[in-house]
Order: sequence, then C-alpha cells, then structure tokens
Amino acid sequence: MKTILGAGWTVSSRLSGRLIDFVTVLVLARILTPADFGLTALAMTLIAVLDTVLEIPLIQALTRLKSIDKSHLDTAFTIGLLRGGLLTIAVLAAAWPFSIGFHDSRLAALVSVLALGPMSRSLYSPGMVKYMRQMTFRPAFIAEFGGKLIASLGAIAVVSAGGGYWAIAASSVLSSAASALLSYTLAPYRPCLSLDKLSDFSTYLGWFSSAQVISAVSWQFDRVLLGYFVPKSDLGQYAMASDLAVLPTQSLIGPAMQPVMAAFSRISDDSERLRNAYMKASRFTMMLAVPVCVGISLTSDLIVKLLLGTKWTEAGGYLQWLALATLLSAYFQPLYSLALAVNRPKVIFQLTATELCLRIVLISSGLAYFSLMGAIAARGLISLIMFALTLLNASRMAGIELRKEIASLARVGAACAAMAIPVMFFRHETAGHISTVLELVLSSAIGSLSYAAVLTWFGIRIRDFVN
Repeated sequence: MKTILGAGWTVSSRLSGRLIDFVTVLVLARILTPADFGLTALAMTLIAVLDTVLEIPLIQALTRLKSIDKSHLDTAFTIGLLRGGLLTIAVLAAAWPFSIGFHDSRLAALVSVLALGPMSRSLYSPGMVKYMRQMTFRPAFIAEFGGKLIASLGAIAVVSAGGGYWAIAASSVLSSAASALLSYTLAPYRPCLSLDKLSDFSTYLGWFSSAQVISAVSWQFDRVLLGYFVPKSDLGQYAMASDLAVLPTQSLIGPAMQPVMAAFSRISDDSERLRNAYMKASRFTMMLAVPVCVGISLTSDLIVKLLLGTKWTEAGGYLQWLALATLLSAYFQPLYSLALAVNRPKVIFQLTATELCLRIVLISSGLAYFSLMGAIAARGLISLIMFALTLLNASRMAGIELRKEIASLARVGAACAAMAIPVMFFRHETAGHISTVLELVLSSAIGSLSYAAVLTWFGIRIRDFVN
C-alpha cells in the first residue's frame, strides 16, 4: 500500500508537470512553427545524448544502500558536480562542430544554453534520498511541480517578448534549475566535496554507466538520422508526435517505478515476496500503459488538432502509429527497477545494447526504403522484439512463469481490443457532426468504460495488486 501511495505521488507529480507542459506547448505551438520545434529538437538531441551518457542515478544508488550517512551524501554531491562539469565541457566542445555538421549556425548557441538544464539537475540535493527511503514522495512532487510551473511562466514570457524558439530552450533550462533550487529548500543539505564512499557507487559507474551510453545513442538515433535526411519541419512534426506517443511511459509508468524500485530494494532478500511483487508491478504497468497508448492512437487526430492546431496535421498521422509502436516498451520499466534493486545492472546493459543494434539496422532500413513511415514501422518491430527479450529476462531474474505472465497480459490485450471497437464505431458515426472537444471527451469516456467493463468481466480487480 505504501508503494501504491508513493506511486500516486510520483505519477501525480509527473502528470501535473505534463499538464503544465501541455499548456506551454499549446501556447508555443500556436506562435512558433514546426521548423522552430524541429531546430530545438535537433539541439536537444545532442544534449540528451551527452546527458544520458554521463547520467548516474545517485538518488537510486543511495536508496538501495542498507544505511547512509553524511559522507554518502557528500560523495553523491561530488559525483554530481563532476558529472555536470564534464557535461558542460563536452557540450561546449561539441556545439560548434554539431552546428557545422547540420549546416545551421544557430545550433551552437542553442546547444550551449540548453546545457544549463542537465548541469542544474546534477546539483539536485542528495538529501532528498531520505524521503525516498521512507517512501514519502510529497516533497519530490513539490520540487517537480514548482520547477515546471516556473519554467512555463518563463517560456511564455520569452515567446511573448519575441524570443522565438528560445522560449523552448528557456522552458527546458528553467524547469531543471528551479527544481534543483527547490530540492535544497525541501531537503536542506550543506555541500561538501568528498569521494570517501565512492566504492558504494562503483556498480553504477560500471555496467550502468555503460548502459547509459548505449541508451543515449539508441533513443536519439532516429532523430539524428532524420535530422540529416528530412527537412526540419518534418523533423518537428515527427518529434512532436514521438513525444506525445511516449507520454504513458514517461508520465505514468516511469515515475511510478521510483517507489517500486524502493520497495524491491527492501524485500530483495526474500525471493518469494520479490517474485510476487514483480509480477504485480509488471501486470499493473501494462494494465495502465496499453489502454492509454491505444486510446492515443484511436484519437490522435483529435489530440493534435485540439492541442496544437491545424499546422500540425502531419503529426497526427505519425502519432497514430507511434503510439501503437511504443505500447509494449512500458514492460521494460519494472525489469529496470528490479535490476537496480538486486544489483544486476549488467542485464540493463545487455538489453540496451541489443536495442541499439536493432535501431541502427531496422530504422535505417525503414527510412531508406519507406521514408518516415518505414522508420515508424521499424520502431514497432523493435518494441515487439524487446518485449520478448524483457519477458525472458524477467523469467530468469524474478522466477516468474512465462505461461501465466503471457496469459495475464493477453487479458489486458483483449480488453484493449474490446475497447477499440465501440470507440471506432462512435467516431465513424459522429464524424463531422460534433465538436472536436466533445468528440474527444466522449470517445475517451466510451473507451474507459468499455475497458473497465471487460477487465471486470475477466475478474481483474485493483485490490489484486494491493494485497
């Protein structure tokens, strides 16, 4: 129950942050152009790669320790500071060559400014770990929500003053900086440079860091590739659709896994409890993520039209298929938390390396032969392959029975299929007869009720995941 409540706080934090982001994007998308978003997406690609390469989950590393003291916090702060310094140097060194490579001089300054965001995140107060260890996530909610609110106000102020695409950069930087400042208010910590407890972080500086390097390249590979071969306006449409498609994993599943990882760490010595907890977490994950992805796919045109306007019509077509292409990727999140909790980062490394190889081969081939839609189809195939590999690794690590796990997930899939039928029928019958807002609201309501009814008919109850 503490895990569920903690997940509620973290999911609420991410959802409220995403809501603020949506409002910000809604304002910016109606003032800026897809080309502006494409330019910023390209600059953020370099930042995201370098940021992820140097990312060390310091709070998670502290959470899994049996006990911590001030020297652990000092070591975590020092590692974060060093990471931020290395990232800044790497970005400044790469900014100009990056702008030359993509034939746009604006990228150099844009990349340099965007680097302030990851630098700020590196200085997040390590004292916040005490709340995670107590499975109290309200302070994290306040830090993230406050940072998003300040960032939104700043971005709107910049675009209102005629700052153009710099408003997008301002939102990214202010969000991280404000959250970091708030973390010291919520969890006071006096910085001190020390590496006395470096050995306790060694695992995360080994396999996990290697996995982060591969993951960074893997997740940004399609945008880098498209940046070379398609116009920035097309890249902007694709990037916007891709960001909307991963909304379930980023806003629902990702934050919910923070308390789950903490719970896994606390019961890691009890194999039976750990297996049962993992099975509940994985099934609950898919029970939430899959219908949201299917729902986004079914109403993609309405979502884009309502939120972004008519100049983003192409993004609606991409979103329809990208949402389906990413629905299975949520299954990786519980395994990721389990691997960190039981100190098995090698598994994460192996899976991310496999995914990178698949992306290089399949997305490149899809783009070469079938343009953007080929790249999207390749992402769907990669998601299916990675789901199968994740399922096999979960069987080895947690001892789950594949037959039971597949049967349980099949019921979720059947419920989603049953949900899709009335939604498609309703949209076909009401097309052009009601407003966009009403059509989206009623479609969502019909889908939710249908999905809940089928799950109930299958005998799936929320209390099954709590007890």
